[in-house]
Amino acid sequence: MSVTAGFHNLADDPVDILNWRRLSERLTTSGQPSEDQLAAIGRLGITHIVNLGIHEHEKALKDEQATVLSLGMTYIHLPVDFAAPTESDFDRFCRIMGAVQNDRVHVHCIRNARVTAFLYRYRRDVSKEDPQQAAAVMETVWRPGGAWAAFIGHQDDTALQHRYAGHDY
Repeated sequence: MSVTAGFHNLADDPVDILNWRRLSERLTTSGQPSEDQLAAIGRLGITHIVNLGIHEHEKALKDEQATVLSLGMTYIHLPVDFAAPTESDFDRFCRIMGAVQNDRVHVHCIRNARVTAFLYRYRRDVSKEDPQQAAAVMETVWRPGGAWAAFIGHQDDTALQHRYAGHDY
């Protein structure tokens, strides 16, 4: 097992998925998986796929819900507008995470930016984890600016552009 910035990977993890992160035995995240990658995620024992991406995005799967259901997992879609994340989105995310907290869950969006920001807030504000540890995983993907900085409570960064780690999306 390798451990980096608050996440770790197991030998069978499909690390070829964009921005794959394993936060615990029960929680993994990534950018948009392909159909084959969703099957690999299912083989890990994941029972729920939560998608924060927009179905109309050019990189989204055409019918992810059908693919996920055919693989025996449940599909939960919480479309978050990348330009304008809301408190209502976060409240719904918290309800979803509470409902699946004892199950194996994979949360994704297009790049794992939305997800890491939501999980940063969730881990910091709901799970009461150390804010620096909660931020560590997010910062392996990006450091939000603009509306996302405001969304996560980093007011000093709202005038900044997003800073992506290792990728030019």
